[in-house]
Amino acid sequence: MQEIARLAGFFAAHGIWGVSDGATLMPLLGYEQASGDRGMDRFAFDDVGAGAQAGQEALQTNQHGAIRAVLVVDGYLHLPGGRTDALIVDAVQYGPARRSFKMGVPYRPQPSPDGFAVHRPKFIEVVGVDRQDYPALADAFFAGVDSHERAAPVWNAHLDPSI
Repeated sequence: MQEIARLAGFFAAHGIWGVSDGATLMPLLGYEQASGDRGMDRFAFDDVGAGAQAGQEALQTNQHGAIRAVLVVDGYLHLPGGRTDALIVDAVQYGPARRSFKMGVPYRPQPSPDGFAVHRPKFIEVVGVDRQDYPALADAFFAGVDSHERAAPVWNAHLDPSI
């Protein structure tokens, strides 16, 4: 499961890099083949919701025959402080023992008076992983974030763990 967490971290970082300048993220699907080769599709629709739905269908049907894939969409989380902008990261490890997790990466948009910020990711749903393994999953996720050469510096420079 750590491989999917690393892949999720890499593509979540890519998404954070995309929204750091105030843009809305086009839904993206990152995937990894058994060979280790990676690919990425973007779902550019006039309606962002339609793009997210097309991405969700691609994730569920495994259109690339990948061993793992991650869908990242721009959305919201409802946290104790209210509705918060967030990237929603939906990760799947395909196979007979399919495992998955969904997390939200809250962020403060660039146009905010306080400027852009990235907050601590939150697990939303985890299937096939025991709760005591969450810390290892989180460590692998952050290793994936750090592996993105161009996005990791943006993430780390704007990290605000207050949320």
